[in-house]
Amino acid sequence: MARIRLALYLGPDEHKLGPGKIQLLEAIHEHGSISAAAREMGMAYRHAWELIDDLNRCFAEPVVVAATGGRRGVGARLTPWGVDLIRRFRRMEAAAGKALRVGVEELEDHTAGRRPARVPSRSRGL
Repeated sequence: MARIRLALYLGPDEHKLGPGKIQLLEAIHEHGSISAAAREMGMAYRHAWELIDDLNRCFAEPVVVAATGGRRGVGARLTPWGVDLIRRFRRMEAAAGKALRVGVEELEDHTAGRRPARVPSRSRGL
């Protein structure tokens, strides 16, 4: 089964926004911590921090900010824009999947291992 993966390249620096960063934001929202989110996703804290830094540089307002609390007295929380970003991306992802479903199914019918209906050829050499 084919899958569609939405990736957006935003702004003049073409910051990438895709399902991985959105999943990281969702984990931060759930845990209130970049380190806990990184652990859940099996990534290094530094890598998670770099992804969040890229998101914060991409948009006019921050997506994630420091918050008091957490195990060491400080954690992270999504801003209202960060929560809205997740909602908007997931909505676009669903719309893209719905719009492309039929075309993807048609392509999948022609992948190796499947026998498409015989299409007559115009040229005997093909």
